[in-house]
Amino acid sequence: MGKSKFGSIRKLPSGRLQARYTGPDGKTYTGRTPEGRALTFDSPQYAHAYLARVSADIQRGVWEPPGVTNIKPVTPPPVTFGDYAAPWLAGRELSPSTRLLYENTLRKQILPAFAHVPLADMSPAMVREWHAKLRTETGPTQRASAYSLLRTILGTAVTDDVIPVNPCRIRGAGTAPRARDIRPASLPELEALAAAMPPRYRLMVLLAAWCALRFGELAALRRADIDVKAGVVHVRRGVVRAAGGPVVKDPKSHAGKRDVHIPPHLMPAVRDHLARMEPGKDALLFPAVHGGHLNPATLRWAYHRAREAAGRPDLRFHDLRHTGAVLAAATGATLAELMARLGHSTVSAAMRYQHAAADRDQVIAAALSELAAGTVTPITRAKGKRTG
Repeated sequence: MGKSKFGSIRKLPSGRLQARYTGPDGKTYTGRTPEGRALTFDSPQYAHAYLARVSADIQRGVWEPPGVTNIKPVTPPPVTFGDYAAPWLAGRELSPSTRLLYENTLRKQILPAFAHVPLADMSPAMVREWHAKLRTETGPTQRASAYSLLRTILGTAVTDDVIPVNPCRIRGAGTAPRARDIRPASLPELEALAAAMPPRYRLMVLLAAWCALRFGELAALRRADIDVKAGVVHVRRGVVRAAGGPVVKDPKSHAGKRDVHIPPHLMPAVRDHLARMEPGKDALLFPAVHGGHLNPATLRWAYHRAREAAGRPDLRFHDLRHTGAVLAAATGATLAELMARLGHSTVSAAMRYQHAAADRDQVIAAALSELAAGTVTPITRAKGKRTG
């Protein structure tokens, strides 16, 4: 077809034109796109224009062989904390209540600061600045929970080789100091508290204190869980709150499933409550007014009024469980027996306290009633009988 000052043009059998030139490396090239695809033209004007651009690139020293170094590698966008945290949470095996807690903590305390920050850019200084800001926005418990969750997520990122080191390095930031010491309720305060509660929830307060039961355990109790003849409450499950509503689940550990003897002085109140509740072994012991599991907020409304009447506005409902542990300890119960009654268990505790005899709990319950009557009788053990 002919030559130009730089390169040459020839006509292909298809009728289109092809540009050819000799590169500065001495090799002959045909017209191609930067990605390496063959390039043809429908007029000499366009072919000459292409050769002129290639010649100019060679003169400026920016020419590169087409289809080789001109193919730019596609760099993926950096992984942000938000990108990583979402699948991290989805892939964790968590109880519904813990999942809800993590979701809320991420959404409220962590993602507003780090959602769009690349993981590789997160530094100790950035974490310290975020943590310092939390001091003005949250309480110590929320702040410690948020920091612990952030540290755990970033720790997994280190394990996954996404980042080289964890930028969370604030000593003690994951531990919340105890905001206050718990003062157990006295016997007169317990009596006044129970008397001020609505009748449908009065036994709930009594069992929380004298049997050291958790709210979730109480809310899950059914008529069949109360053995009136033996004076025992069978704790087999608990209720937790999740995004979709109440969820009934097994206790966290084997020790959580336990039989707790009811102090004999409470049995009249137990019988009275059973007589007033719905029949049927599966009937909830403490249902909501309109049926179903009791919402903590519903009990809280009644309980807060009752604790004011009892002169203990500081006494949280969960503090009744602490009160129950103190009362049981006052009878002379051993640590092992307290662990069994409260349903506490860890790997080490399971080894140390596995010999706690089941029948000792009945003795503790009887001693609790003596304590309520004003006569504190320390628990004694039968001669020759090993209990620990």
